[in-house]
Amino acid sequence: MSEPILQIKNLRTSFRLEGRYYAAVDGINLEINKNEVFAIVGESGSGKSATALSVTRLHNPNYTTIEGEVLFGGQDLISIPEKQLNGIRGKHISMIFQDPLTALNPLMRVGAQIEEPLLYHSNMNAAQKKARALELLEAVGMASPQLIYRQLPHELSGGMRQRAMIAVALACDPQLVIADEPTTALDVTIQAQILDLLRKLQKDTQASVILITHDLGVVAEMADRVAVMYAGQIVEIASVWQIFKNPRHPYTRSLLASIPSAGENSGRLNAIAGTVPTLRKMPRTGCRFARRTPWISAAAHQENPTYHEIEPGHKVLCTCYRSFRFEGVNGGDK
Repeated sequence: MSEPILQIKNLRTSFRLEGRYYAAVDGINLEINKNEVFAIVGESGSGKSATALSVTRLHNPNYTTIEGEVLFGGQDLISIPEKQLNGIRGKHISMIFQDPLTALNPLMRVGAQIEEPLLYHSNMNAAQKKARALELLEAVGMASPQLIYRQLPHELSGGMRQRAMIAVALACDPQLVIADEPTTALDVTIQAQILDLLRKLQKDTQASVILITHDLGVVAEMADRVAVMYAGQIVEIASVWQIFKNPRHPYTRSLLASIPSAGENSGRLNAIAGTVPTLRKMPRTGCRFARRTPWISAAAHQENPTYHEIEPGHKVLCTCYRSFRFEGVNGGDK
């Protein structure tokens, strides 16, 4: 295994609600290796985006507390001064946000937004910055870079805006790119094009990628390793092959069971009963998925869940993985 580029140690991110703080990310530990695509997958409300935004402290500090360590290049991003962190954001770690229409400045032309990271993190002159912006627009598949360079975000289609957002993220050749559900708002055809583009750019630049998604199809297509997240915790972590061939946690298996199968005509889709608990109603002990697995007895869950290694590199939180049978991806949990 290659050397980690990012180490997340006991990360805990809490949001203030009505005067009290509630943990949306509850003590997770992850290592992201050089030149790998690491996916974090789970339902909405699982804490995926909260984790991504915590890495570079993009949460509002007036309503958020972040504890633990995020080690990058020998520095703890949680404890270093804001000015020092600004030298890392955009240059060494960049982010592709979920909705480019809101992430891009509506009053700035696309070219100027691509040049902005270069203004802060390079010594390029105006001509060099423009040449770099046009180079990036061409790299992300824009047919008319000169035209796109002069346009405003609202003049572009959804897919073109996402390509522009990727160009902004790659402007300074970052070592780590965090992609927060980069294809959520796009139709299926454009999704496929954006995924192909991300895969190509990752191979060309050899940057590490943290891919945040709820789409297991995207995970299968893009990722090297996967962390399955539920209610602020990592419940299973493994290679993408292990996750799809030998999923062990009941939550992972339930997610896989909910994927429609081509050719299956049973008349109904498998669904996971219940919802992710809210921050105010988060269980304090036991497996947090227990309430949604009535077929597993309470005695099968650990009171204080710990990780169990199923095979090298494959870990599962809680002993509940031992207490059920599973009939294939579309057979459901029993």
